[in-house]
Amino acid sequence: MKISEILKKDSPSLSFEVFPPKTDSVYDTVRNAVDEIAKTLPSFMSVTYGAGGGTSGYTVSIAQEIQKKNVVALAHLSCISSTKALVNEQLVKLRDAGIENILALRGDIPQGMTTDHLDYHYASDLALDIKSFGGFCIGGACYPEGHPDSKNQREDIDNLKKKIDAGCEFLTTQMFFDNNLLYNYLYKLKSAGINVPVLPGIMPVTNGKQIERILKLSGSCLPPRFKFITDRFGDDPDAMTQAGIAYATEQIVDLFANGINHVHVYSMNKPDVAKKIIENLSSIVK
Repeated sequence: MKISEILKKDSPSLSFEVFPPKTDSVYDTVRNAVDEIAKTLPSFMSVTYGAGGGTSGYTVSIAQEIQKKNVVALAHLSCISSTKALVNEQLVKLRDAGIENILALRGDIPQGMTTDHLDYHYASDLALDIKSFGGFCIGGACYPEGHPDSKNQREDIDNLKKKIDAGCEFLTTQMFFDNNLLYNYLYKLKSAGINVPVLPGIMPVTNGKQIERILKLSGSCLPPRFKFITDRFGDDPDAMTQAGIAYATEQIVDLFANGINHVHVYSMNKPDVAKKIIENLSSIVK
């Protein structure tokens, strides 16, 4: 099933994100975690691609494992370090594996890389090639707090429109910790004529060290009440896990209450986190 069809449903749903193994030695561990998350019966599961496409082969195989569990898979595909030939090769693999959904991403530019002679510079370039290949539902990423490389949010939204014109049928947001940021962002998207479905991306923070990585990678702002949680519980793993899941659950409930029916959870490879969130929402997500 294509995600564009899933997003037409009116009832609340959750999807989860996982990442593939980096080596064969941990493949079974990752697969077992993915299987456990799939048992929660999410609306779909996304599989990341890895920096520079380093886990691209595993992305396809993990996506296949997900679909064997009768859960729809969304495969990430980044392009900044790829040639058009390599992208076409990956598209053939995904098609042959029965994957119908791709999240088209530029990917992070490796330090020291010159971009003058690359085949791809933007995610919109990749989306165009996926659309030309045919057969896939294409998603894109968006940034409620602005893309780190954009001069301002207006430029960021203009670039987002290019992704949609290139073929993106839905968008998934970067993580955020203040729902008001999202609501303001959705208003701006609508004012700019962007009407495709937008899935909020929620990250349950389960340890204090995650915060440093999150801030470095995403540039997300932390509201004071979230900072208080990490200050109080960040050094206690069990307490931080419980508090982080509770905070994420509260965000999701608020999103549902405000008419957003589909939420994407950055659960990564943590079945306990996915299961607890599903348990917390058992009377809401059915």
